[in-house]
Amino acid sequence: MSDRATPAANSWDDDDDVVMSLEDVSVHFEKEQGVVESLFDEPETVQAVSDVSIDIPENDVLALVGESGCGKTTLGKTIIGVQRPTSGSVKYRGQDVWDARDGRGDVAIEHGDIRRALQMIHQDPGAALNPNRKVLTTLEAPLKKWDPDMSTEDRRARIFALLDRVGMEPPEDYAHRFPHQLSGGEQQRIALVRALLMNPDVILADEAVSALDVSLRVETMDLLLELQEQFNTSFVFISHNLSNARYLAKEAGGRIGIMYLGEIVEIGPPEEVLNDPQHPYSKVLRWATADLDPTAQKMTDPPVRSIDIPDPVNPPSGCRFHTRCPEAREVCKTESPELGDGAGSPDAGRCAACFRTDPDHEYWDSEPLDGVDEAESPSLGD
Repeated sequence: MSDRATPAANSWDDDDDVVMSLEDVSVHFEKEQGVVESLFDEPETVQAVSDVSIDIPENDVLALVGESGCGKTTLGKTIIGVQRPTSGSVKYRGQDVWDARDGRGDVAIEHGDIRRALQMIHQDPGAALNPNRKVLTTLEAPLKKWDPDMSTEDRRARIFALLDRVGMEPPEDYAHRFPHQLSGGEQQRIALVRALLMNPDVILADEAVSALDVSLRVETMDLLLELQEQFNTSFVFISHNLSNARYLAKEAGGRIGIMYLGEIVEIGPPEEVLNDPQHPYSKVLRWATADLDPTAQKMTDPPVRSIDIPDPVNPPSGCRFHTRCPEAREVCKTESPELGDGAGSPDAGRCAACFRTDPDHEYWDSEPLDGVDEAESPSLGD
């Protein structure tokens, strides 16, 4: 990849450039129950996302990374207005997405316009494509719905041009195939074309390369980056693979957000987050990703006290990572660090939700938990 400009010198601190804005967003679900359980017990609530605030600027790439079940997909769907939040606000260019959908208040931007501006590429493109429809029929459908005055000739010319742009040549041949006649990589490109047909401001790519062969992953990510720059589209990239997230965010001059139990615990430029992780959980993910730096000396044991992930139905009090953190202290059991506590802040583009980032915090005078060694106040990054 050639060098790419970063998004307007950390433009996420400029309200005029913000496309999507989440403030204190939480998403809770009722846990599924069996027939017998439903007769006797109240449903339990899963805290999938908890009090997340984040902005998505124009022409940005945000890669969300974390263990399975950490809430990254739910947060991604909330960002693009697919998942309704339990509390908090989700705004598109200053307009509350759900007010527009429900017809409440003074709606400046219509719900249909918002829906077109926010698109998604599913993890399994084959399952997202109708097996009984040819590619052309699938791609014509959104254009017919949202731009009914477009002529058949113009509609097909736009589709063929995009198919050609993503390397599906000759486009007329691919347009008349069924999904089963395409490879996994080709199906993924069709899903990308379908999203781009709407000229969206934000695309959620949910594990968009995880099902591809290793040889195709970099090629597909390069294509995503080229189209992101060409169309000035922001990408929210969901991944459990830190190497993929690093590549995409680094090449785009974007950010990596580390999620744990429904919270963003660290966010910033990828090289800063991965080379100088400030949250203990970021260190765990780095340890678990061998190919980040093959030349680095590998620790034998993971930097956690427990491999057991707490239940999101009943997450730990205080810092949610304290039950596994090798550096946790008594204060971590009762107080919850906010993203931006101590060094770094969301406005600066780099921050972590950990008391250790603040050398003056009471954490340093608090007693270590059982199994945690006493340590002096370190410099950041130690």
